[in-house]
Amino acid sequence: MQDHPAQLEIGRPLAEAVRSTLRISYALRRVPTSHLHRLLPRPDVPQVGDVVVARVLSLGKNMALDLTGGRRCKLHPGDLIAGVFGNRYATLQFEGYARSNGDHCDLLSAGGLCGLVASKHDTVPEPSKLRLEGALGDAGGEPLRLQRFPVPAYAGLGLARPRVAVVLGTSMDSGKTHTARSVIRGLARAGVRVGGIKLTGTAAASDTMTLLDAGACVALDFVDGGLPSTYRCSVGELLELYRLLVDHAAAYRAEWVVIEIADGVIQGETAALLDSADFVSSVAAWVLAANDALGALGAAEVLRHRGITPLAVSGLVSRSALARREVEAATDLPCLAAPALEAGALNPKLRVATAPAGLEAVDRERPALATPGLA
Repeated sequence: MQDHPAQLEIGRPLAEAVRSTLRISYALRRVPTSHLHRLLPRPDVPQVGDVVVARVLSLGKNMALDLTGGRRCKLHPGDLIAGVFGNRYATLQFEGYARSNGDHCDLLSAGGLCGLVASKHDTVPEPSKLRLEGALGDAGGEPLRLQRFPVPAYAGLGLARPRVAVVLGTSMDSGKTHTARSVIRGLARAGVRVGGIKLTGTAAASDTMTLLDAGACVALDFVDGGLPSTYRCSVGELLELYRLLVDHAAAYRAEWVVIEIADGVIQGETAALLDSADFVSSVAAWVLAANDALGALGAAEVLRHRGITPLAVSGLVSRSALARREVEAATDLPCLAAPALEAGALNPKLRVATAPAGLEAVDRERPALATPGLA
């Protein structure tokens, strides 16, 4: 693709030739395309949530981009993408921050997160390199920020608050998303109306799509709260996000919400949530995903020090019958593989799980409110 300097003129509406080729990333899925109106000067000091147009200079780790509809498209040098600045914490990929080096930055994730890599896993290639063409603004010339586009707030409408099950893990890539989708599948097959939420992490289409495919009546993530990622969010911001997304799931008449929390139990934001009495008291059930038996034992001890006992262990470790026996001997917890969760093995324990307490318990009468369409 060739550069189009006249069509990318600062202060002018995006030309049709640019609009037709612009790859709009998943992280911008809540921003109406009509708001992607004109090109503004690039931010000198980027802030989390700044929406920008960038040109792909070279390809590295992320050679494809998740688009707003969930499809992943291959990238090529010269392609124009619409992305958003944010921070990333991924021990097996990148540590990155919402920064730029003049008009250059890195593609931190396939979901469209932009910034500069501070460190990376030794086995991971260098990031794809971008050149910032400018910020994106609306028809009135106001710079777009992701925080302007959360889902509607349904707090105070008297909706029945769903019970909450939280899936957390020992580390990145321990099988949390697969565990969450398996719990959702088990509940949905039993006729339970269940929602899925990825509460923390970095925007990725595959996570929410996986939860929807499992039978969730609604699948949400932090992008629905106006955040491109949650690394470096305060616990107050995370609790506000939690309230917003659970309330939104309640508007879909979800009886249960299965929530995945990213990374491991000692990661900063995860640990802050686990130290929050408001958060912990609102959770009816916990499931731990682990890579191996020793990790399961260590995480179970971390949780027990906080008064949390998971109903079961699952994740990558559960794929081995021998490892399952190791986990059960070491932790005194059942270790359930994904097929067992999908078959409803956890459902009897969920049925008797403690009802939610904190976080502004709401009236359980169901008002005559129309179920919203999928956003």
